[in-house]
Amino acid sequence: MWSVDSYTVFLFSLMINTLQLLKDLPEVFKVLSFCADKANDHPEYIPAMCDILRICGLPFLKEKSSDEMKYAPVVREALSQMGLLMRVPCAEVQLQTCASIISSFKQSKHKHCVDGLRLASPGYKVQMLEQCGIAETLVLSLALLENQLEVKLRVLHALQMLSIASEVNCRLILKAQGASKMCSIMTEQDPSGQLLFRASEVLWNLLEKGNKEEVTSQLSSLDCILSLKEAFLNQLFNGFRQYDLQLRNDLLVIISLIAENPKAPLIESGLAKELVSSFTFPEIKSQNPLLRSLKLSFNYEDYEMKKLLFNTIVVMLSDPCALQLFKEGSVLLALFYHVNPSKKLEKCCWSSVQQQELQLQALATLVSVAPLMLDDYLSCQGNTRLLLLLEWCAEQDGYFGQGHSFHGTGGRGSKKAQLRYCLRLLRTMASLANETLNQDLCDEGAITQLLAAYEEDAITLEITTDIQLILSALCEDHLHRKEGLEPKLIAGKFYSGLGHNKLIISTVDCVWSCIVGCDTTEDLFLEKGGVFLLLDLLEVKNLFIYFVVLLCDNPRTVSLIGAWRGWAGHTAARLLVQLWKEEERELGVKRDHHGGIVDTKNPILSAYQGKDPESLEPLPADKPSAAVMDVMENLRAKIYSIFCKIGFEDLPGLTAADYVTIAIIRRYLDFKVGEVWDEITRELEAEEVRPISPDVEALQAIAKATEDKVKIATSEQAELLEKQRQQDLHKEQLLYSEIKFNHKQQELTTKSYEHFLARTSNYKILLSRKKQEESIESSKTEIKDDESIFHPTQIAGLHVTNFCGRVITVDSTPTHLTGGPLANTELALERVPIQGGAPQRLTKGPPMGSVPVR
Repeated sequence: MWSVDSYTVFLFSLMINTLQLLKDLPEVFKVLSFCADKANDHPEYIPAMCDILRICGLPFLKEKSSDEMKYAPVVREALSQMGLLMRVPCAEVQLQTCASIISSFKQSKHKHCVDGLRLASPGYKVQMLEQCGIAETLVLSLALLENQLEVKLRVLHALQMLSIASEVNCRLILKAQGASKMCSIMTEQDPSGQLLFRASEVLWNLLEKGNKEEVTSQLSSLDCILSLKEAFLNQLFNGFRQYDLQLRNDLLVIISLIAENPKAPLIESGLAKELVSSFTFPEIKSQNPLLRSLKLSFNYEDYEMKKLLFNTIVVMLSDPCALQLFKEGSVLLALFYHVNPSKKLEKCCWSSVQQQELQLQALATLVSVAPLMLDDYLSCQGNTRLLLLLEWCAEQDGYFGQGHSFHGTGGRGSKKAQLRYCLRLLRTMASLANETLNQDLCDEGAITQLLAAYEEDAITLEITTDIQLILSALCEDHLHRKEGLEPKLIAGKFYSGLGHNKLIISTVDCVWSCIVGCDTTEDLFLEKGGVFLLLDLLEVKNLFIYFVVLLCDNPRTVSLIGAWRGWAGHTAARLLVQLWKEEERELGVKRDHHGGIVDTKNPILSAYQGKDPESLEPLPADKPSAAVMDVMENLRAKIYSIFCKIGFEDLPGLTAADYVTIAIIRRYLDFKVGEVWDEITRELEAEEVRPISPDVEALQAIAKATEDKVKIATSEQAELLEKQRQQDLHKEQLLYSEIKFNHKQQELTTKSYEHFLARTSNYKILLSRKKQEESIESSKTEIKDDESIFHPTQIAGLHVTNFCGRVITVDSTPTHLTGGPLANTELALERVPIQGGAPQRLTKGPPMGSVPVR
């Protein structure tokens, strides 16, 4: 048994030998545990306990590097026992325990070495505090501190440090229902205001580091919400310092996170009504007596609160019951108060930057709120207000946006942000398909105004998409609205959809709803090159083939399709054939390397359609079969429909391989009919149903007709390929003939040149002239007439191989040696260069009597 004197001596010796050594911690906490048990009867132990706890708050020391891992279980147990000292009914011990925990998170100012000992790692003690579960112990100890404000503040401070340190501590705090306990102590009396601050900080840390769903679940109880309501309203009506205003906004953020839970009793607690009243202040006059004492200073904190209230209104929509509060509180009217561009806030003085940001946030909030409050939207003349805002966005009045925050990304210095949010809201309302609402929009001139905005302003991708979707919603199923639409404006921006999936989808919807089906609009669309634009996009996205099919009903479309040429010079027929081949490749249809039919029994069957009778499952009569679904799920039927309009023969830009594919396309409907009847036959066999004899004969006749058509198509493909082969062979023969002719000419040229050289260098050939003369003389008649005069035809004394007369043709030196007929012939003044070519002059100036050539 320890005595007071012996304990004092022991304590002194421990303090001399550094109490915070890792290996001494078990003995130290045995002493603390002993003192804690005796503290009630012996108050003299309390100062000693406080001294030991103060020393334990210092950094731990180690003798070796391995001591941290070696003594980790001992340290965890010791720190866990330190947390249990909160049960000691002494404020000094409790305060010092919390102070030791808090000091563990502060940077140590001690030396790294103390008498040859080294400090433990900086985060070692914090890690041990996390693993020992002391955070849960501190939360549980709050129940013992009912009237001890100072100790409770110190415990909250320690919990604040623990919760910000790691997620593990946050899980431990939540395990002990820490979130709900933080709310329960918020409304306790505290003149300093530290209690509310510390509790809200702990909640913030739990929301950031802990499980958000668990936190909101604990805070969704009625008691917690009532506590938050009281704390928020107290700060709202009584807070005037910047510290109070910031704390008010923090509480509002926590409330908005709780509002995300539909089960949270915000309406039952009355907090939702107070939030709605605060949101509409000061724009809407309210009968709420509490608002009479509410005054806004319109500083930055009030501006942040206003934005948080906007966000809270949107979050509260998760509870359908909140809509009734919004109607009673005139929430929609308050939102439209900020939307009007020309109206200044009468009872407040927000800065221009703040007004712009609130305007954009009001528009963003209306996108979520207005569709759920359609009656209020119409009573507030929402369409008129938005179209006035749209008109203001189109004006050139030197407006310079200064704010916008993240709502106005890319729109600073202009009205583009307001235009984007206004169109987004109009798109949301028009997509409701409410006839009264859409008719009101059209009566207000929305279509003309939207087209004007589309034409005049270089708007962003999102704005373009919203305009097209609004026009689609307004013009769908209304021919008279389509007639009043100018399609050239849509076609003028058609190319901007390339590469943008959202814009392509909106363009598809706009063409479908605003153009197709109205003859006058279609004609205007075709005049503006609409079919060319659709075919251009068809090269990139086969989505537009639907509109090409529908527009083919217009007689002018066929000629335009024939005149179209793609980027690579392809015709429309070539493009459609390529699409057909791509579709069959994706469907897994069997084709040979020429694109011909391989499976003669199932010429167009895809890999996704089962053809095994054993695996065929009978379907009910109201459910389409695989063969019928194949028509709707791919583009082959659409391509066949277009070819039926433009024809199957004399198509420009097609090769023999393309015509092989067209032989299949031409008979697509026949093959599909045969495929359906074959499917019917296989279904009957699977159900073991035998048709009557006439039906069997009819099925056999249909199958035989399909086989005959397949044979015809196969023979036509073979004929096309054979013709192509014959043409290729003919071209090959012509090529070989040309090659032979070129070689023959080269041989003749070579022989002629060799003969030329031989006549000038071979003596035997030179003697041949004498023999020729003798032969000529011997061939002449011997009869001579004395009265006749004979003139010689040859020039005597010439040593040439040819027979030379008065006119002679001489094979001269090749032109590549002389330089041609324009080369200078004054050989006395020239010499042939070594590298070849025409003779070059030795003198610099022109020869005597020569004429310079320009």
